[in-house]
Formats: sequence, structure tokens, C-alpha cells
Amino acid sequence: MAAPSTGRAAFLVEWAASLIQIMGYTATAFGWTPWNLYLFLVGVLGWFAVGVLWNDRAIMLIHIAALGAMLVGMSQG
Repeated sequence: MAAPSTGRAAFLVEWAASLIQIMGYTATAFGWTPWNLYLFLVGVLGWFAVGVLWNDRAIMLIHIAALGAMLVGMSQG
């Protein structure tokens, strides 16, 4: 079982990362590049941190794969 402080931290990071990702979707809808990508990067990293705090390998895997794909795409220009 997670320590209370870890549970609270996970809760805060989970909601912050979710809100940031929603902002990324909004930025994409309005064509606000590259800000949308920066928001998605922060959201993906936040959700990866949640996976670490929860010790949830599936969440960690999907978000590390998303991060890798985003970084490769961004480096391609």
C-alpha cells in the first residue's frame, strides 16, 4: 500500500497531467504549434510519474512509448 504522501502526490500529478493534456488537445484544435507538443510532453511525463508512483508498469510503458514517438517526431521537424 502506498504511503499517504505518495497517494496524495499521485493524485495531484494525475490531475495536473490530465488538465495539461486537455490543454494540449485544445492547443492542437486551435493550431497552436509547437505549444501543443510542449503541453503533451509535460502531460506524458506527468502520467509516467503517476505510473511510477502507482508502480503500474502498463501506464509507464504506454507513456514512455508515447514520449519516444513524440521526441522522434519532433526531431524530424
